[in-house]
Amino acid sequence: MQFVKTTSSFTIYKDNYIITGTKAGVMPETSNSDLKQQISFKHRLSKPTLPLDSYLFITYTQKSFWDIYKWSSPFKEINFNPGAGLGKLLFKDEKLIGSLALQVEHESNGLGGNSEKGSRGWNLVSASYSMFTSPRSVLQLKAWLPFQYKKDNPDLMEYVGYGQAAYTWEIKKSKLLFEVAGRKGASWSWKGNIRTQLSYNPFKSGNTFITLQWYQGYAESLLHYRESTSMLRLGMAIKPSNLLLYLY
Repeated sequence: MQFVKTTSSFTIYKDNYIITGTKAGVMPETSNSDLKQQISFKHRLSKPTLPLDSYLFITYTQKSFWDIYKWSSPFKEINFNPGAGLGKLLFKDEKLIGSLALQVEHESNGLGGNSEKGSRGWNLVSASYSMFTSPRSVLQLKAWLPFQYKKDNPDLMEYVGYGQAAYTWEIKKSKLLFEVAGRKGASWSWKGNIRTQLSYNPFKSGNTFITLQWYQGYAESLLHYRESTSMLRLGMAIKPSNLLLYLY
């Protein structure tokens, strides 16, 4: 397990970014523009010495929507997503080829009370499988089952579905990446979402990228999960040092 010995136990999980933009296809205004930011990390709690060479880890992601262009610049919503799980790296001929993970997660917007206050949240068990499809591309499949969610969002699964597929292609090593992720809501109508992202590293080294993100569909935030949106945002993102390993 030389790979594990040379990899930090504390790392970025999902992208850490700060991006701003507006609704696609319309003139930017204070009412349709915002700033979106995300903080996300992962910490490995043990070495892969558990049964089947697995290990324990925790994750935390916080996603915020900030009406920065409105007077007083209020935060519209903050979504919190902590989790804990069991992971396993997959090797073939001592070469890393992918990973497996089983997690218990919670996601909410941190508001108590009833739906009039905008309280949203759910608990879930998730399983994910990541595999290298080439030396510079990764496919990840993730599925989940809810075991508890607030009575204020009983139809949440119609919009977030029961799984997602994500693909990352490192077009130019450590310089240019293309990512796409999609979900289908659990209903006869589509009610899902697609997120595409193009990221470029303008520096000679490091993991700071200029990123362009387009989000189309439902459930970008918990508070407005029933609303379809099309947002185009540009900004900076800090990615894991191993670009193709810690995906979501």
